[in-house]
Amino acid sequence: MCVRMIVEKIIPIAREAGKLMVRSGFDVMEKDTSANLVTSSDLAVQQFLVGRLAEILPDAGFFCEENDFGDLNHEYVWIIDPIDGTANYARGIDHCSVSIALAKGGEVIAGVVYSPWRNELFHAEKGSGAFLNGSPIKASDRPLKEGLFCTAMSTYRKEFAKICSDIIYDIYMRSNDVRRFGSAAIELCMVASGQIELFFEMRLQPWDYAAASLILAEAGGVSCGFDGCPMSLSNPSLTLAANNQENLSELLSTVRRHLPELPY
Repeated sequence: MCVRMIVEKIIPIAREAGKLMVRSGFDVMEKDTSANLVTSSDLAVQQFLVGRLAEILPDAGFFCEENDFGDLNHEYVWIIDPIDGTANYARGIDHCSVSIALAKGGEVIAGVVYSPWRNELFHAEKGSGAFLNGSPIKASDRPLKEGLFCTAMSTYRKEFAKICSDIIYDIYMRSNDVRRFGSAAIELCMVASGQIELFFEMRLQPWDYAAASLILAEAGGVSCGFDGCPMSLSNPSLTLAANNQENLSELLSTVRRHLPELPY
């Protein structure tokens, strides 16, 4: 099955998953910290996605956020965050999304990010451009001094907050302003669509960025980890993204100035 056909099958499945998100009534639970939440909707959406996506590629593996659901030993692997931005979701804030990526041989070839409350569906297939609700999107050409910077303070590992603060301040003083929306997948897609220009998080999981990083690349943007190489699809990664290589290089050099080595 060609990638385009796969994406065409993922899109309606993502929209169906979104309907599970917007239903009323769900339970909220803590994971390892009070800042790291999971809801019954996360679990229901993940179960739904695993079942439906397995119908498309029966031999594919899955790497999902909830319940340590992961099997990477396959040529094709679905990388899923059932609800990216669970803390927002639990409070009724609309910046949350379903994120679905398909990797082949360790490379993402298809990605869909759907925010049902915002009615925004981003998608991309490798080599074919990026789209928002069916219309092509492109990263902006704004320089650093005019750029908006999306970031966070390492919510789940607060021992990194001071380093994050120093990095954020450094970039803030040379850019337009800072934003924080609470869903890395949405924020990376906002770089792809030209709404913001820079993105930094100290530690994200592959399901947070796998789909959105392809969408960003297909929109002309760029991303990397601490080493300047693509983020890992199997382990947590420091995540940097920008609308162009010049801004990414400036962001990476700023991070390394404050962070000589990765602290995990």
